[in-house]
Amino acid sequence: MTRPNILWICTDQQRWDTIRALGATAAQTPHLDRLTEEGTAFTRAYCQSPICTPSRSSFLTGMYPAAHQVQRNGNAYFPDHLTLVPQIFRDAGYRTGLIGKLHLSAAQNRIETRPERDGYEEFYWSQHPGNDWPEGHDYADWLAERGQSAAAFDESHDLISHPVAAEHSQVAWAADRALSFIDRADGRPWMLTINVYDPHPPFDPPKSWYDRFDPADMPPPVFAESDLAHHHRLKGVDQQTQTPGDPMRLPDPDAPEAATHDSPPERYDVLAVRAAYYAMVAMVDDMVGQLLERLDTSGQRQDTLILFMSDHGEMLGDHGLLYKGCRFYEGLVHVPMILSQPGRVQQGVKATGLAELVDIPATLCDAAGLTVPAQNQGRSLWPVLTGQAPTDEIKPYVLCEYHDALAFPGSTGSRGSMYFDGRHKLVVYHDLETGELFDLAADPGELHDLWTDEGSAGLRAELVLKHFSAMMRVTGAGPERVANF
Repeated sequence: MTRPNILWICTDQQRWDTIRALGATAAQTPHLDRLTEEGTAFTRAYCQSPICTPSRSSFLTGMYPAAHQVQRNGNAYFPDHLTLVPQIFRDAGYRTGLIGKLHLSAAQNRIETRPERDGYEEFYWSQHPGNDWPEGHDYADWLAERGQSAAAFDESHDLISHPVAAEHSQVAWAADRALSFIDRADGRPWMLTINVYDPHPPFDPPKSWYDRFDPADMPPPVFAESDLAHHHRLKGVDQQTQTPGDPMRLPDPDAPEAATHDSPPERYDVLAVRAAYYAMVAMVDDMVGQLLERLDTSGQRQDTLILFMSDHGEMLGDHGLLYKGCRFYEGLVHVPMILSQPGRVQQGVKATGLAELVDIPATLCDAAGLTVPAQNQGRSLWPVLTGQAPTDEIKPYVLCEYHDALAFPGSTGSRGSMYFDGRHKLVVYHDLETGELFDLAADPGELHDLWTDEGSAGLRAELVLKHFSAMMRVTGAGPERVANF
């Protein structure tokens, strides 16, 4: 078989409901809409952690966090015994490249330590647009070549601060580096991963993009007064932030104010936040359009499998919450995932079955005819993509975990996990010996927690057992077995 090129685009903290072709009427995403029309969109794809590093470790290894054990942001290093997807492709003769963040280990005020075998032949690293690193930051170097400075990105976290012009944004840098990579095709198949920071907070798109969105046109957040009492019951659970004091100033997600658990989203300008967020998604969409055009004009589109996804979502005001934490609401764990290759992947299909980011390594290997490592715990979605398996029943359940994943003032090192069978979502907060139970068929907004409902006691017990059994299946088996005893 002819091995396809792989263009793998991963955004940071993008919710599932941000693509117009998939129902987000406030979104401006013509190029992602095209990708959806020319491919297959998984409308119920879930991340394995609501936090960057454990999630990225899962979709780069094909392992659940309980197995790979890279469960926290800020780790000193990434373990060298785990095989990463790019290494598989490089070993198979692919030309490989990374543009943007890797975030498999700590990158705060330090250059991230690269795994010895991360698989990247070309490495253009930029954890985020800020000015944290005096050297080793490719985006800052690119800005300097243009007479600009990453120092424009301050830490004020003022809402819609417009730190730089669009042509000097990190997304523009990523597009420039990617177009160069594509133009330098040398006959080998290639894998390029683009990991931009948008639409991650702070919500600060360039003004030229923000001006395209009217906050009044934004969908309101999911919220009910009952959310306030609900958060109070779970006040011991880590969550980056909920309310700023100034409605036009957002708190720093790395050093949030103490959570009060008693404030509705009206305390801040949530529609302006949402407009900024959608503007950042639109800017990424424009980058996707540039890449599609270059693939078309260079004659590489037919030979290129494109994957678009995000590592996890963003609360964006839902239930009165911003950012992320040890929570498992749809806005945080339900993510976009679209794959497209003309002539190979089914076009215009919306796969409604449950899927997970942990399925990506097996899927990409299957598409390229490569052997999946023994460590893999995901399922190849290639039969679904090619019409050989149903699109409405893919996996019986999905899992998500949070194990002391974030460290910030006031955090307690929470541990929580989620089991979702497509209708009922069970969440267990292991430190508090409590949880949540939602029936998404009857309550898609997750506003009515059934955990303490007497009539749901039997269902809760059944799901707790299923959840425990499912988690025990993904804890990992350690080194390869080579003998019977």
